[in-house]
Amino acid sequence: MGHQVIIFDFSAIRSLWEIRVKKHKERQKTEKERQAKSALEKIRQEWDIMLECRRNGIPQAAYLKNGFIDTNHILDKLEQNSVLLKKIALLHETQKERNRFIFQLSGENWTEFPDALKEQTHLKEWHVNNTNIATIPAYIALFQELRILQLSSNQITDLPVEIGCLKNLKELNVSFNRLKTIPPELGDCENLEKLDLSGNLELAELPFELSNLKQVTYVDVSANKFPTIPICVLRMSNLQWLDISSNSLKELPQDMDRLEELQTLLLQKNKLIYLPQSLVNLPKLSLLVVSGDDLVQMPTAICESTTGLKFISLKDNPLETTSFQETEEISESDRDREQFEKEFMKAYITDLRERESVPCYTTKVTFSLQI
Repeated sequence: MGHQVIIFDFSAIRSLWEIRVKKHKERQKTEKERQAKSALEKIRQEWDIMLECRRNGIPQAAYLKNGFIDTNHILDKLEQNSVLLKKIALLHETQKERNRFIFQLSGENWTEFPDALKEQTHLKEWHVNNTNIATIPAYIALFQELRILQLSSNQITDLPVEIGCLKNLKELNVSFNRLKTIPPELGDCENLEKLDLSGNLELAELPFELSNLKQVTYVDVSANKFPTIPICVLRMSNLQWLDISSNSLKELPQDMDRLEELQTLLLQKNKLIYLPQSLVNLPKLSLLVVSGDDLVQMPTAICESTTGLKFISLKDNPLETTSFQETEEISESDRDREQFEKEFMKAYITDLRERESVPCYTTKVTFSLQI
């Protein structure tokens, strides 16, 4: 028998998680402050030095002063080729070498990329977040070693066609920007494995050329305006994770079973009326999440599947939806809300997967809040 978890009143669960996350962050902050004030770390480092001194034959009197460890005196006596210093030097060199290949930029004061960037074509990673940058320069085509292009939470309106020149690109994240279209040239990034286009709010279709992305295992197009799953996504033969929640889906394609490697399918917060029978034929599908408000029909076999499928139905609170629609600041509030709900859902899924045992019976959980 399969596993079904039906959860009513999504907003109530989210509220509980918000409280839990807040308390967890407070505990983390308190613990970090405690460790910063604690002398344990310094003591541990001093004992490491003492042990190294003993290995090098430095007498105890040389590293004690008035009964305490004299760190400065010890470091003067340690030979430059000691194992400890070698390890420290190697660690610093490794980190320094890695940083040479990473470009990082953040802050609302940035409206364009610095001019010096075009000369650093050896870079392997771009991490540009929370800026007011709206355009990616065409000279990005020169960065042939680029592996990760992380551009979330900016003001980017278009991806340049030159992005198709990045043959070694493995991860592209342009979530929570202002994209309305995706260039067909992205389909030339044949080694791409992870694609995140979530939270752009206006994306409604993807070019068919993205069918060439046969190495992609992760696609997130949530919080957009897709009326159905794009054809190109159905042709990504290695796809394992598909998040197309918070869109305008009214139906799913009948040939969903083309995605033979699909393991996780997130469909919540759409306008689905029914689920196709082809979902039952997905051999590796282990987690299916939908919103149950509009569903009037679904294959019985989904709940009775013997493949170990977890079926989760989330019933959103219609009152909450109305309150958001009535606010004037739709754009910013929607972005913040969608970003939080994405993190919430990921945490919820992680929690499900980390459980040691899953009951083999249908579990109904009802939450109610009274203010």
